[in-house]
Amino acid sequence: AKKSPDGMKPGDYVWEPDKSPYGLVAIIVSIPDQRVHVYRNGVRIGLSTCSTGKKGHSTPTGVFTILQKDKHHRSSTYNNAPMPFSIFFHGNYAVHGTTQIDKLGCVASAGCVRLHPDNAEILFNLTRETGMQNTRIIIQD
Repeated sequence: AKKSPDGMKPGDYVWEPDKSPYGLVAIIVSIPDQRVHVYRNGVRIGLSTCSTGKKGHSTPTGVFTILQKDKHHRSSTYNNAPMPFSIFFHGNYAVHGTTQIDKLGCVASAGCVRLHPDNAEILFNLTRETGMQNTRIIIQD
């Protein structure tokens, strides 16, 4: 796989929760970079590759709260596709794990923000600890 400017390959993620053990969480998705930055109490504790919406299926931008979560979600639109560790933030849009790890780092989804499944599980658990109301998902282009 081709290395990116930050040295990350598809599916790579860095997780350093001890840098800031407590506080409000912001999950910031950069559409141009296809990266997710996780901040807690203003300190970056995570960075990962992601996959956002392809042409005609764009990922909504803005500041969102978590609507609901589903550890074992399956897509009702796309052939019952597994969407493990789904964190829903805008209607049917979610941050979730994917089996298409080789696509992480490039635009490839139907609008959701896809992550390595292990990383999606970490985020799912982090938002449980912090509380859904104390987490913001910020998507920027």
